Amino acid sequence: MTRFAKFAWGVLAYNLVVILWGAYVRASGSGAGCGSHWPLCNGEVIPRTSQIETLVEFTHRLMSGAALIIVIILVVWAWRSFPAHHPVRLGAGFSMFFIITEALVGAGLVLFQLVAQNASIARALSMSVHLANTFLLLASLSLTAWWASREQSVDLKKGGLVTAGFGIGLLGVLVLGISGAVTALGDTLFPATSLAEGLSQDFSSTAHLLVRLRILHPTIAIIVSIYLILLVYWVGLIKPDPLSRILRRGLTILVAFQLLAGIINVYLLAPIWLQIIHLLLADSIWILLVILSSNTLAKQPALATLDRNTAIPVESGSAV
Repeated sequence: MTRFAKFAWGVLAYNLVVILWGAYVRASGSGAGCGSHWPLCNGEVIPRTSQIETLVEFTHRLMSGAALIIVIILVVWAWRSFPAHHPVRLGAGFSMFFIITEALVGAGLVLFQLVAQNASIARALSMSVHLANTFLLLASLSLTAWWASREQSVDLKKGGLVTAGFGIGLLGVLVLGISGAVTALGDTLFPATSLAEGLSQDFSSTAHLLVRLRILHPTIAIIVSIYLILLVYWVGLIKPDPLSRILRRGLTILVAFQLLAGIINVYLLAPIWLQIIHLLLADSIWILLVILSSNTLAKQPALATLDRNTAIPVESGSAV
């Protein structure tokens, strides 16, 4: 891999850490740790407090700021190292766009006080938007790193049913992720003391809407998981190369572990540590599905041959 490709994978990994820490901020009820101030924290650049909620939220803001800086570096490096219309430039550009919208959505949550114990429908909707934007950011970063590593681009027009199949799969995982975010919010705001109590809340007509919506998540999870397994089997028939086989096996294993984690999560009443693992698996499934989609729909032959150290094309490549 080139230095740029290694850096791009590092940017993706770091953003995963930021996302998981953001989930901890929500699950621990620390979203209001900096009050309703943004970008300041309780009206200060550096808050002087020992309150744990403030430290948790302020740490997340520092990590998010660092994420923005390294994505800017990624974009500048991509523009300097790759020619016009190269797919790496496209991926880096989308990464820049979605990390900015990620920051704006996060700021909106704070400024409109859609944090901590806020149980409004507006918060559920904003969380859904936040999750969708996060997935799109991860997809952009993943494709940037993958295209820089594999020197390939995607041909959506010639994919036909394969393109449609992956489109449905990606949309399904996105919907599943949104339902998971709403479910996690309900678990945080209305925790159950036992499994029996939690199940009775799910089917109670007097329970809060966020609680009654929790039953949708496992249903969607089963449907999407079955579809992904069938999709993986289909891709194996049309593209049985070794790399595709590795990606397909990895995706199948992640889906199996995610279903198991979901069952344990319900049984243990959604402890914070397991919520973080559940989210990590969800993000990993999304990333691997995006990469598998790109690999299956890749144009042939590869684009340009790149210098190993500089990532500068040494011979002209085809445009996207």
